[in-house]
Amino acid sequence: MKKLVTLVLFLCFVLAQAQTQRTVSSNWTSFSQMIEIESPVKKKFRVIASVKVESNDPNAWAGVWASVHTKDDERGFFDNMGDRPVKINDWKSYTVEGTIDNNSKTLYFGGLCSYNGKFYFDKFELLIENAKGVFEPWAVLNSSFEAPLKNGEIPKWDTRISKEAVVKVKEFKIALDKSSTDGKSSLMLEGSGIKVRPEAKIGNVEGASPKIGDMISMLEDLKFRVERAVKNMTQYEIDYLHDAEANRIGALVMHLAAAEKSYQVFTFENRELNEEEKKKWDAALNLDQGGRDDFKGHDIQYYLDIYNEVRAKTIEELKKRDDAWFAEVHQGYDWTNQYCWFHVMEHQSNHLGQILFLKKRIPSQQKLTLPALPKEIKK
Repeated sequence: MKKLVTLVLFLCFVLAQAQTQRTVSSNWTSFSQMIEIESPVKKKFRVIASVKVESNDPNAWAGVWASVHTKDDERGFFDNMGDRPVKINDWKSYTVEGTIDNNSKTLYFGGLCSYNGKFYFDKFELLIENAKGVFEPWAVLNSSFEAPLKNGEIPKWDTRISKEAVVKVKEFKIALDKSSTDGKSSLMLEGSGIKVRPEAKIGNVEGASPKIGDMISMLEDLKFRVERAVKNMTQYEIDYLHDAEANRIGALVMHLAAAEKSYQVFTFENRELNEEEKKKWDAALNLDQGGRDDFKGHDIQYYLDIYNEVRAKTIEELKKRDDAWFAEVHQGYDWTNQYCWFHVMEHQSNHLGQILFLKKRIPSQQKLTLPALPKEIKK
């Protein structure tokens, strides 16, 4: 009987862990604590911590952050030092100051870091005004990171980067370091392998003529937005069907790849999909019930790998051509090659909006039903 009890408890633990932990990809990460807080009058609070950054990445930065959530579960005050980022490799103390009032419910505070490098944090303090306007200290658990890490997690600190379950960001490692300003250790987060994406730049693509370079950069920008929207979605989320007439998000990503493939053969080879290609791509092109039946049960990377393969071919073929080819008109359609690829670009934009619409309407996954305990154990 004891063995059965142990087995059931073990299964409960494993299933609970599977439900509450996820690994995601991100160019930033954070850690935080939360306290329930409200005040009949407006009061100031301060979050103070020591921070330093060791990095050769010009985009790398760290900060102290605080966020007040209201009783309506809306965000009130928020500051993450984004306008005054920490980038220097010297211990200094930084302060975030905000306000709470009678509509405040919770205060989150902690540290965050972004891009590649080593980011150090130590000696967190929380001060809140009393009735006399004097800042009084409030308890911060494991404030100087003296407690050993447990299974890669920071005792008393939460590592989630959203309202979702606790996640691990695969680009960042968590460790303790002997460099400190208080006690024997500090917290060190190390980001690596994060590629910086050029922002707000169109054209000047190596190996491409001017107008084709413009098109490649716009196509890639929209593809990046699609990938950013879906890359950390769970199997449940990408397979969720909003209603009987909708399409799953995984199917929509597949549809983008299929549409782009059809324009490849149309513009590069002056033909339509052949019978073999139709067998592969028709369900994704047409979606409807065929798409609902075919595109489920795959993780999001399955669809992104297909999308990436198709896009690599697009870029390869576009670079073989020049602006004169872009201006050529297809007989019988009165479309230029440039217009065709403009359509592929706006097609991505159209379905990105659809993906974002569906994503916001996915209900929380129902809690996994655990096996019922035998009557003997219940007693």
